[in-house]
This record gives sequence, structure tokens and C-alpha cells, in this order.
Amino acid sequence: MRNRRAALAAIAGAASLALTLSACGQSSEGGSEENKDGAKGGTIGIAMPTKSSERWILDGAHVKKDLESKGYKTRLVYGEDDPDQQVSQVENMITQGVKALIIAAIDNKSMNNVLQQAKDANIPVISYDRLILGSPNVDYYASFDNERVGELQGTYIVEKLGLKDGSKKGPFNIELFAGSNDDNNTRYFFQGAMKVLQPYIDKKQLVVRSKQTALTQVTTLRWDGGQAQKRMDDILTGSYRSERVDAVLSPYDGISIGILSALKSDGYGSKNKPLPVVTGQDAEVASLKSIEAGQQTQTVFKDTRELAKVASNMVDAVLNDKKPEVNDTKTYDNGAKVVPAYLLTPVSVDKSNYQKVVIDSGYHKASDLK
Repeated sequence: MRNRRAALAAIAGAASLALTLSACGQSSEGGSEENKDGAKGGTIGIAMPTKSSERWILDGAHVKKDLESKGYKTRLVYGEDDPDQQVSQVENMITQGVKALIIAAIDNKSMNNVLQQAKDANIPVISYDRLILGSPNVDYYASFDNERVGELQGTYIVEKLGLKDGSKKGPFNIELFAGSNDDNNTRYFFQGAMKVLQPYIDKKQLVVRSKQTALTQVTTLRWDGGQAQKRMDDILTGSYRSERVDAVLSPYDGISIGILSALKSDGYGSKNKPLPVVTGQDAEVASLKSIEAGQQTQTVFKDTRELAKVASNMVDAVLNDKKPEVNDTKTYDNGAKVVPAYLLTPVSVDKSNYQKVVIDSGYHKASDLK
């Protein structure tokens, strides 16, 4: 990822451009006359987690672009993986009179007080991709089918090892990684993957030599690739001597890159010691290059252009006295309410189809991979 710093900085710069907030009439879900007349010129606050991930830079840029195409102004901020900083940023946007908030939370339980401030100011809140927990003041949730993401990762491993069609019986050695413990999606990704993998683990066709199988044992704070690399190093040192790792469940491309660094440092990637199957998520450029090079095996593509449209359409509907489109009203209980959601469908991507799915669709350019 480091070799993309300049390119990402350019994208981040474009994504971070925010128009000056204007003094607008107070918004409300019911919609006052002032809100109806001024909604299109109003400013929407967009709070994203970090610029250290290519994925969130693209999300911010896509949401900003889509809202501005609808006639809104935007204020885009990044919390740089600091929950306190993100809360402060949201507080500032509320004070400055934004019409609505789209928030991808860093810590899904840190927003309760600030969302009450939003409610008191009649500012609707869209929880973006990461469900905010514990607050009744989340109006809608825009995301992907998160459990399906895990199912795609688990299924890919089973198929790639030949277990699903019965051509091979194993046993194969597998290690498990999960996302950040303060991100609600982590549970859904892991749950989906283990729904597929657990029957093979129970039959001992898949063996977790580290014995680290509980979600609490395999999380990766802030989805950090460096932490994943260190944990994989420790697993290799402690659980693998003459044995080899055949597969690694990785929930995210940044984690996958860290895992692969540890594996390559341990001699994997040679003719006599091939790399294991390594999954991922988000179809980031570095991981697509890795897939092209025969290192990372798979990633899950989530078209954030479509997610941005869903979130901006929700905002536009609420501010114009319409009911946003949702397709799930039962699954996403945040502990205070069941949040109405619109879920998009993720797609499994590997060397056989990344060109068609990711490049030909215009999500990334072919030149980005050179």
C-alpha cells in the first residue's frame, strides 16, 4: 500500500474538498417550510473513519460527489481512527447547522451523546456501512449484506481446497482473522464465514493449529495490517514448524497484506512452500495487484459507488418528506432499536474475474494496477 501513497493523497485531496457551510434553516424529519425550500442548498455532514485506507477515501469521494449532484453542499471529514476526534468533528458539524449526517463510525458505541445532540437539533442520521450501536437516534442504515461477505470468503476457501466437491478430504490447516472488535460488521463477517467453515472444522477436515477460533481471539483492532502481520508471525512461530498453512480467513485487504508479509517472511511463496489461500475484502488496488501476482487469492468487491447512492438517496428522501427505500427492517438491531436498512450485494473476486467485475465497471482503472 505504501507505494500508492502519492496516488491516494491525490484522491484524498479531491475527496476532502468541502464547501463552506452556509447558514440554513433548521432541518427536521417532518420538514418545515424552511427546510423544504432550502434542503437542496443545505450542507450535509459526512464523517468517515480514516484516510489510511483506500476504501474510505473512495467512499468519502463517492458520497460527496453524489450529494453534490443532487444540489447539496457537503462537509467531508476523516477521524483518522480516533473515536474522540470523530465525535468532536460531528459535534462541530451539528453546531454549524448541517441538514443531515452520514456517519461511518470508528467506534460503534462512542456516538450516543453526540447523536442525541443531532436529534435535539432535528438532524437526521444515516449510519454508513458500520452500524452505530446503543443509540435510538440512528434513522437509517446503508450497507452491504455483511454476513454474505463472510459466506463468500468461507465458501471460496472450501471450494479452493477441494472440500466442497469432495475431490479432497483434507485435513488442511487454516487460521482465522477477524476485523476490529469495535466494528459491528466484524461479527457479521465472521459469523457468515464460520457458518461455512465450522462444519469442516468439526469434521477435522479443517484444522486450526493455533486453536484460536473464538471471535475474541481473532479480532484485529482498527483493521490494522501491522497488527495482523504480528499475529500471523506469532502463529507461525508457535504453531507451525514442519506443518504448513493451507488457508487464511482474512476479512479485509489491508489485513490480508499484513498476513502475506508474515507468510513471505517465513518462506512462503516459493515452489516448495506455496502461499496458502488468503481471502480479503474491498478490492483495494494493492490487493488486486497481489491477486494478479498470484499472492492474495481472493477479495470481496463492494461497489461503494452504489453504497454512496443509497446513503445520499436516504438523505434526499428524508429532507424532502419522503420515506427512504429500505430492504431490511428486521436484521440490524443496534441495542436501542431495529434500524431500517438498505443492503447491497457483495461479489467474490479472484484472478479469473477481477478484470470484468472491478476494472471493466470503472471502479478502478487498469492503469492503477500497473
